[in-house]
Amino acid sequence: MKPRNIGKQAARNLLHGYSIEVMPRAMAGNGTAARGFEAVLPEGLDAMIPHLSTTDDESRLATAQKLHSLGINPVPHFAARRVSSTKEITVALHHLVTQTQIDACFVIAGDPALVSGPFQNSLSLIGTGVFERAGIRKLAIGGYPEGHRHMTAAEAWQSLEAKCRDITERGMSPEIITQFCFDSRAVLTWLAALRERGITCPVRVGVPGPATIGSLIRFAAACGVEASTSVLAQYGIAMGKLLGTTGPDRLIDDLAEGLGSAHGAVSLHFHPFGGIECLMKWLGHYQ
Repeated sequence: MKPRNIGKQAARNLLHGYSIEVMPRAMAGNGTAARGFEAVLPEGLDAMIPHLSTTDDESRLATAQKLHSLGINPVPHFAARRVSSTKEITVALHHLVTQTQIDACFVIAGDPALVSGPFQNSLSLIGTGVFERAGIRKLAIGGYPEGHRHMTAAEAWQSLEAKCRDITERGMSPEIITQFCFDSRAVLTWLAALRERGITCPVRVGVPGPATIGSLIRFAAACGVEASTSVLAQYGIAMGKLLGTTGPDRLIDDLAEGLGSAHGAVSLHFHPFGGIECLMKWLGHYQ
């Protein structure tokens, strides 16, 4: 591994205000995962709750309630292609706002081949006005430093610009959360292009938490993230050694070193692929 050539303070600055992804199953019951949140996660942390085929509105509401009780800010995802109707999301938002005081959500298109309702993409869901009517003040959308597998580069930029514009015009603040990535150069290049296009909203860069190398490669394949030999080598993974566990030390070092004022407001969003306890231990050692 190359030696660190940045000060600790640069990395600490980048880690300030990080967020994490929380699966409802991690908070189910009274297991160690749920108890671990109370012990190790700081109050005021933003915790994103994914909207998957295995998570219904009830389980996501229960997760948000537990997080809220611990002083953690739940930020539910809404995958447009999984929403069956405007009424469904209106009811879900009402329960979340009244019972957990959320003021932020994350909207994505989602990846089901069959659409559950009238919404083909996140822009169409934003356009219903359900979020601002529910009292949501910040709306996050997805960003893709390595490109979107279902859109050309031009289409991806056009979509991102349209969503940021629509969110702002509706009186909410846009935020971008990127797909997780192994390649710091791709992230820095994309951020520079984003700012050159006049998109000034805050960005959270998706970062894979420490996990087994095999798990990281499987998640990358499932999410369409580039995991070529050269990219993984830059991240710190040797293809001949796939049995160990690795963390994002080098990725964060390189981001902290490469970021400047021209990249705007940037923080990190962690995907705890190796588990929340593992991520929190890693953060303690890294900082």
